[in-house]
Amino acid sequence: MPEIGQALSHYRIVEKIGVGGMGEVYLADDTPLDRKVALKFLPEMLTSDPERMARFEREAKLLASLNHPNIAGIYGLEQADGKRFLVLMGRARHFRQG
Repeated sequence: MPEIGQALSHYRIVEKIGVGGMGEVYLADDTPLDRKVALKFLPEMLTSDPERMARFEREAKLLASLNHPNIAGIYGLEQADGKRFLVLMGRARHFRQG
């Protein structure tokens, strides 16, 4: 998983905001566009499983087809430094307030 302060492509990891059985979510800065995004990563033990990776890609396509105020939309499915991740948008309520 990424570390706080690490840069992946043009995203800088700010903090971990969620964890579950299907991944970890980090708040990140999208540096060129000066905005906050969420990056979702599969647990490393699942990234070598082609079926899990296919499911992750299906999740990205499903999110791209949805439009609801309580569901974070998706900017993309990306890869950097050997890590594949979803880039999610959201309103302030989607991110933990600190």
